[in-house]
Amino acid sequence: MRDTELYRHLLGVVAPWKVDRVELSAEDGRVDVWVVHPGRTLFGCPDCGRELAVYDHSEERAWRHLDSCAFLTFLHADPPRVACPEHGVRQARLPWAEPHGRFTLLFERLAIDVLQACDVNAAARLLRVSWDEAWHLMDRAVARGLAVKPLEAPNQVGVDEKAAGKGQDYITVVSDLNAGTVDYIADERRQASLDGYFERFTPEQLEGIQAVAMDMWEPFAASTRAHLSDAEDKIVFDRYHLMGYLTTAVDTVRKQENRALASTGDKALAGTKYLWLYSAENLPDKHQDRFDVLRAADLKTGRAWAIKEDLRHFWSYKRRGWAAKHFKRWYFWATHSRLKPIIDAAKTFKRHEAGMLSYFAHPITNAGAEGLNSRIQAIRVSARGYRNREHFKTAIYFHLGGLQLYPATP
Repeated sequence: MRDTELYRHLLGVVAPWKVDRVELSAEDGRVDVWVVHPGRTLFGCPDCGRELAVYDHSEERAWRHLDSCAFLTFLHADPPRVACPEHGVRQARLPWAEPHGRFTLLFERLAIDVLQACDVNAAARLLRVSWDEAWHLMDRAVARGLAVKPLEAPNQVGVDEKAAGKGQDYITVVSDLNAGTVDYIADERRQASLDGYFERFTPEQLEGIQAVAMDMWEPFAASTRAHLSDAEDKIVFDRYHLMGYLTTAVDTVRKQENRALASTGDKALAGTKYLWLYSAENLPDKHQDRFDVLRAADLKTGRAWAIKEDLRHFWSYKRRGWAAKHFKRWYFWATHSRLKPIIDAAKTFKRHEAGMLSYFAHPITNAGAEGLNSRIQAIRVSARGYRNREHFKTAIYFHLGGLQLYPATP
């Protein structure tokens, strides 16, 4: 079999294109393949599909293809252009690559698989492309996926922020809680960050949003109120954020009490930080005896922990009314505990009581969003941080956006 015929099959070249010549360089470890089309071939306008004669050809271009026998393989052609009466002079579509692409469709599909399996640096080494080219492939895949993604408002939305760099550098991440995918990413964590998400939808689409799970960050709540009708009934303050907030108050009590005890030589609370962060049922057995002794002692930290544990029962009720009664009793206990961090936390919860009680109309949490948050953190760590925020956002969409990343192949 002639080399041109072999590479016609290897590259999947179809009529009217045919392989004209093949050049192999063992020294450079590459194969270059040139393809041409017969004269008087008609090509369709890329906009309307109208078949037209060739107007002229663009300068020769090369596309990276799948390796053949460990040799880098490049496909060369002079892209034909047509003069459409309606759309003007346009380059005809090529069956092996997307417009403006530097890689063949088959190579891009392979690259997406590799990029999904490892970080960009490793993918670049495996694919034998530069770091910039690997990012270019990821950018194209995300742009392709976002372009074809239907604009639909999820029934249940999760809103959270994620550190994008050092200090107060954040991005806002909006997720589809039903699909478990990232739906939207915005810079910072201001009201305008979430406004941009809601403003994409029509009023009719916004009516389809039934609940929005979030932490108690007021700019997120303000944006939701500004765009959704009956927003107070749709905002659900996430239980995991609430309990995390209260757990921080318990730890503050422990720190204060530990300093006071240590000043008298009492080290009862030394090294107990993580014991008080556990919920009762999750405490490891090996710590149970020590924790029982601490709980039996007359410690402020023990009282703070008990108040924290009692609030957890709030979400176990089946009816909103009973949960409201429980919260009323809990609030009285917390605000009369003489523990300032607990009192402050209880007053914060009181201001957000409506959003807590919305849970019983929409029993959702940001657990799915938190799971995505963990995976986002893993993406950030695998790249040893992202100096370029846009690259960070692209990587999140690529791995967690649920997008159709692959180009269509003939």
